[in-house]
Amino acid sequence: MAKHQVSRSVVIDAPAERIFRIVSDPRRHHEFDGSGTVQQARGPGERLGPGSTFGMDMRMGLSYRTANRVVEYEENRLIAWRHVGPHIWRWRLEPLEDGTTRVTETFDYSRGTLFYVLVGYPARNARGIERTLPRLKRLAEEGTPDKDTSEGSE
Repeated sequence: MAKHQVSRSVVIDAPAERIFRIVSDPRRHHEFDGSGTVQQARGPGERLGPGSTFGMDMRMGLSYRTANRVVEYEENRLIAWRHVGPHIWRWRLEPLEDGTTRVTETFDYSRGTLFYVLVGYPARNARGIERTLPRLKRLAEEGTPDKDTSEGSE
């Protein structure tokens, strides 16, 4: 794993295009978020593309909003965004020969490293990713969000 990044992967029995439609639609982020912080998207309901912006209602103890911008994009393979903070959330999709897709979610804190380590974000975000990926897997494979949610636990 790269230094100052937290990444986890899962293999999903679905084509990359189906999974990408889910992760590139901010209106669906609350359906697979395992951190319990993502509440709902703000603004126009549209699929994200290069340079797209979107808002998100969040809750981590207190409610707040983020304004995000897509900073990395490759159709059906990669999407990443950031908000006012220097960290980046990245989704990489790798189609496999058997028709499944390896999905890797990464919290990249290579900028702002000391602050994120001091407040415990790498460990907290690792736990969130570990809960998010099974939810995304179920959503992509079965079409339903996971019923066992950890909302509000962070």
